[in-house]
Amino acid sequence: MQLPIDCTLGQTCFIQNQVDRDPGPGVLDYQCGGLSYNGHKGTDFRLPTLADMHQGVNVLAAASGIVRGIRDGIADVGPNQDTQGKECGNGLVLLHPDGWETQYCHMKNGSLQVQPGQKITAGTVLGQVGLSGKSEFPHLHLSIRHNGEVIDPFDLSAFATCGKAGETIWQNAPGYVAGGLLDGGFSPAVPDYAAIKSGTADQSPLPVNAPALVFWAFAYGGQNGDVLELTVDGPEGRLVDHRVTLAKDQAQFYRAAGKRLKTQTWPLGDYIGTATLIRNGTKIDQMTQPMNMR
Repeated sequence: MQLPIDCTLGQTCFIQNQVDRDPGPGVLDYQCGGLSYNGHKGTDFRLPTLADMHQGVNVLAAASGIVRGIRDGIADVGPNQDTQGKECGNGLVLLHPDGWETQYCHMKNGSLQVQPGQKITAGTVLGQVGLSGKSEFPHLHLSIRHNGEVIDPFDLSAFATCGKAGETIWQNAPGYVAGGLLDGGFSPAVPDYAAIKSGTADQSPLPVNAPALVFWAFAYGGQNGDVLELTVDGPEGRLVDHRVTLAKDQAQFYRAAGKRLKTQTWPLGDYIGTATLIRNGTKIDQMTQPMNMR
C-alpha cells in the first residue's frame, strides 16, 4: 500500500493512533506502546490544526480497487452531533483483489471525488481530510480488512512485535513515532484551547508592549510521566524556563508558560521559544519557534 494522505509525515501530518492489538480492555499498539485506544481498528493520520484542514489536504487511494460505496454530506463538526451509525462520517470503501478492502473515514464534507463502482488506481485523489463523524481532531482514519478481519498494516503477525520490524503491507513503511509536537507559538496571554486546536493561537510577532510573553506548545500521544519543557531565550538571556510532568495519558494536549511585562516595553531583538517532549529521560521530539520584536 501507498500512504493514503498527501502530506509529509512528522511535519505536516502525524500518525495519532495505531490499531489496538490488545484483545481485552487494555491498549497496545504494534510496538507494545500506547499510541491507540481500546478497540481502535485503524490508523489515524492527523493534521496539526483545523487551519490545516481548511487549507485542504488530499486523501489518496492506498491501492488500486473498485469503489464499493461512499457517504458524503455530514458536517465537519466532529462528535458534536448525532453520529449514531455514522461514526465514520464522510468516507468510502475500496474493494481490492483476494478479499482485501480499505475504508477511509472522517473526510471533509463535499470533498469526495469518486462514485460507487468506479475503478481507482493507487494514488488517485479520493477527497480531502475532514472532521466528520465521531472525530475529535481533523484526520483520516484508514481501516484495512482481509475477508472481514481487521489487519494492522504495520505488523501482520498475530501478536505485537514489540520493538522489532514485523511484516508489513506498506510499500514504504513509516517509522514508529510514539507521540510528538504538533504546533507552537507566542501569545500575549495564555490562549484558549479552542484557538490552539483551530491554529489561530500564534500571534507572533508580539507588539513590544504586549502585557505578557507566553510561549505554548501543542502535542499528541502524551503518556503519564512525560515531561514537556518550555523555554524562551531573548536578547537579554533566558526569560522562561518551565517544566511540566503529565499526570495521565493524553491523546492531545497543550501547555503554556510565560512572563509578564514589568517595564514599558520588551527588549527589541530575537526571541526563540523551544519545546522539548521527554519520555523516560529521552528526548522524543523538539521544536523551536523564532520571533523578532522590532
